This record gives sequence, structure tokens and C-alpha cells, in this order.
Amino acid sequence: MDLTIIVPTYNEGPNVVELLGRIGEVMTGRDFEVLFVDDSTDDTPAVVQAAAATTSFPVRLLHRDTATDGLGGAVLEGFAAARSPWCLVMDGDLQHPPETIPSLLDRAAVGDVDVVVASRYAAGGTSKGLADATRTTVSRASNLLTKAMFPRKLAGCSDPMTGFFLLNRDAIDIRALHPRGFKILLEVLARRQLRIAEVPFNFAPRHAGASKASFTQGIRFLTQLTMLRFGRMSAFALVGGFGAVANLVIMWGLMRLGVEYVVAAVIASEVTIIGNFLLLEYLVFADMRSESGLMRHRFLKSFTFNNAEALIRIPVMWLLVEGTHLSAVFAAALTLVAAFIVRFVFHALVVYAPRRSRAAAATRARQVVGQHADP
Repeated sequence: MDLTIIVPTYNEGPNVVELLGRIGEVMTGRDFEVLFVDDSTDDTPAVVQAAAATTSFPVRLLHRDTATDGLGGAVLEGFAAARSPWCLVMDGDLQHPPETIPSLLDRAAVGDVDVVVASRYAAGGTSKGLADATRTTVSRASNLLTKAMFPRKLAGCSDPMTGFFLLNRDAIDIRALHPRGFKILLEVLARRQLRIAEVPFNFAPRHAGASKASFTQGIRFLTQLTMLRFGRMSAFALVGGFGAVANLVIMWGLMRLGVEYVVAAVIASEVTIIGNFLLLEYLVFADMRSESGLMRHRFLKSFTFNNAEALIRIPVMWLLVEGTHLSAVFAAALTLVAAFIVRFVFHALVVYAPRRSRAAAATRARQVVGQHADP
């Protein structure tokens, strides 16, 4: 088989028939398959199966009932299940026009590249399908930020944020990829130096259904970018920094309302302990959750440790305020900084350690501390 077209879907039923029809029109005479990797909660799987019965080319469905790794994880499963070493990834909403596929294949056929990117920003491409000026601005700013953080690996790519690309699966190590959210191509290109070519395309309006872009996906992207460039510890620091700021803001607000500063510090700590755990759970350590037991057990470990740490940190803050006459907020900031390393080590070694064995957990945590992409 010459090609596997991987289409990750989430509630995209109204687009399936149109997508397959247009793929069939432009792929006449080629040996290919379409593989839907579906995380839908609606009738999309049934729509795919019904449409597959009417096509002249193979259509397969991999439905994931309990997946938590988003579009990026779906694409990885597609790579693993593909019947061809060449895999084309595209969205199921027809914003990636199937009519561009032959151009991608023709460029790959030259034989000098590992990946061919369908780019909105190469000469001849457009991004008019973005919903509004805000989405366009965010897309371009994210693109520039990403290229600035990986200037060498992305030197030949004008659109590392696209989800429309053709890849030689043999050129990558699937096990080394840890995508978060939508940006699977960024994960692929940042992990290994690949030979890149581009084909321009016109990013079309969505055919049907609602966009899956959200503020949460934006946070996932920033976390992914941070971890790719600097490693897991820096992403932990990003969450910790957010929590520290939230802690100080809550404490300051309560003090303005007349709450005594020690009581305000306790309340602020409890609120941010819970918030930080949720951010760590779904952003920083998302890829380690499946091996580390039940969520409630992780929460109890994290909550207990952080409260024990607070029982030490808050008296130290009191000593700083009473003994050196520092401002309460500044003293709290100093103690939060001091607690960061201890928190990270505990979460990597204990909270998210694999359950298989203590030795394996320790080894995994040491790898986690140093995990990063090559510059």
C-alpha cells in the first residue's frame, strides 16, 4: 500500500461522507487506505462505518472509548496501525482540502525528504479559513514563537502548527513522541532533525460542526512547547509559577478584606494546592497517569505532601515577617520559591511514579527530570 491517510476525529459525523468522496476523486489510480482514529461521543463511528461500505478504497475505523491524550495521541495510534510507511495526517472537518493531497505525494516522490508540510504560510497558501481576526493573530503569533524556540529544526518549515502533513513513519521514533493536544507536527519536528519540504494550501472554512479550539488547548500548546524546549521540570515551574502568583493574589485580596495574614496564607495555600494538582494532572504529568494508579490516590499523596510542606513553609514565613520585618507577601514569595524543587522531586518520584516497582519509579523520575528535546 502506497499511503495511509490518518484522520483523527471527534464528533465530525456530518463531514465524513463529503471528506471520503473528495478523497476518492483526487486519489484515483493510487493504492491507499483511510484510517479514522475516532474519539467521538456521538454517532460518528456509525457514520464512518456506513460510508466505508460505499467506497471503492479501504476505510478503517479505530474507535477509542476512553482516550485522554487528544488529537496528538490519536495520530500516534494511527501511525502504529497504518499499513503504509507513508502516512498523511489531515483533519476531518475539510479545512484541509483533499485536493492538496496529490501535491504532497508528488513532492515526496522526489525522494529527498522525510516530511512534506501543507503550509498556510508558504508562498501561495492562505489561512482564510480561521474563524476571525483573533484566531488569525493567535495562530501567527504562536507560529513565530515556535520557530523562535526551535530555529534550527524548524528552519525549513513556515507552518509547524499545521495538522496537515505527509510523513515517512520510518524516519521517526514513535515511542519518543509525547504530544499534548493538537500540535502533533510540532512534536515530530522538534524531537528529531528531519528533511522538510512544503506545499502551500488554502486553509478552508469548516464544512460542518463546531471548532474544537479552546483556551484549554492553548494552555496545552504552551505546556507542550515548554516541555519540548526545556523539559518537564520547566513545565512544572510554569504551573508552579502560576500557582504562586494565584497564591499571592488570593492572600493579598483576603488581607484587603481584613483577614489576618497567616489565615489568608492558609486559605490561599489550600486553594492553589488543589488548582496546581489539576494542572499537573492534565498538563505536566498527563503521559504518566496511566501507570501511576488511581487519580484519587495521586490527589491524596499530592494534597497530603503539599499541606505538610505548607505547615513548614507558613511558620517560616511568619518568622521572616516577625523577625526581619519583611512584608508578608514578599516573605510568602520567598518561601514559595524555596519549596519548588522539593515539590517537583516528590511528584516525580512518588505521586506519578509507575506502580510496577520502586526501582522502576526512581529510574523513570530521574529520566523525567532531564527529559527535553535536543536544541
